[in-house]
Amino acid sequence: MVNENTPSAPVSPKLLDQVRDKIRVKHYSIRTETQYLQWIKRFIFFHGKQHPRDLGAGEVEAFLSHLATEGNVSASTQNQALSALLFLYKEALGTELDWLDGLVRAKRPQRMPVVLTRDEVEKLICALDGTHWLLGSLLYGIGMRLMECLRLRVKDVDFGYGQILVRDGKGEKDRVTMLPKTLIVPLRNQLQKARQIHDLDLLEGYGEVNLPYALARKYPRAGFEWGWQYVFPSKNRSADPEDGVVRRHHLDETVLQRAIRSATRTAAVPKPVHCHTFRHSFATHLLQSGYDIRTVQELLGHSDVSTTMIYTHVLNRGGRGVQSPLDAH
Repeated sequence: MVNENTPSAPVSPKLLDQVRDKIRVKHYSIRTETQYLQWIKRFIFFHGKQHPRDLGAGEVEAFLSHLATEGNVSASTQNQALSALLFLYKEALGTELDWLDGLVRAKRPQRMPVVLTRDEVEKLICALDGTHWLLGSLLYGIGMRLMECLRLRVKDVDFGYGQILVRDGKGEKDRVTMLPKTLIVPLRNQLQKARQIHDLDLLEGYGEVNLPYALARKYPRAGFEWGWQYVFPSKNRSADPEDGVVRRHHLDETVLQRAIRSATRTAAVPKPVHCHTFRHSFATHLLQSGYDIRTVQELLGHSDVSTTMIYTHVLNRGGRGVQSPLDAH
């Protein structure tokens, strides 16, 4: 994330529009688009508003070094800035230079994920209520990412087969996961509330939801259909940042993030808890229950099993399973 203030003055509208068009052609998320444009602006301002074509490896490395030394950003943030600049040169400017491939990404420290005990999860979820309780239960009960949960559409909840289809997960991959039996009734109730909101929108001349890719052009009325609506609609309608059309978006992620922070204090859980902590706990608890790692990998949507392997650290029971001499008899 960008922590410093980004200059508000336009850098090069033509260049930024070119970058934006390339990003949308590749179907990157609106978040990625926003972050990439911010990094490119900062890079250009850092070098006195020179055009990127006139800059090279030295200037890129100087900018990244400045972020690390002066900005004190994390390795992941530094790598995000590098990804934005690589996209600028390779995709937007069509530059094929040897130095682009020679840029080295910052090494991210290997950190163990924060995992809650089953008791801590129960306390946290009990400290949530209403829609927040249902969202927290889905994050833990299914292992969904926050935005996967908020972007869930009505048609992807399959009560008949007892499953949920997660669309456009990380890496634009779809996957099928379970629907916990304990959440069937609460989900049906949530859908009733969402249906009432949708019906009211239709009566007031709205009711259209944003559709992925070019489906809106192919099926002009599909955005008004019930199946495409969000399971967790936002409280208010708002103008879409891409085309300016007033629609009802899904619930904003900050709503749940604030609720979980508050629940963490209420439940007196001393660990740093975020929405993603539920996903870490989901994976670890499945492995503790004896499910094989390939199954967990598939449920999480990981491309490589090595990513899932990090959760096996809990199976060592701490300290690599070694008994302390203090406990030896």
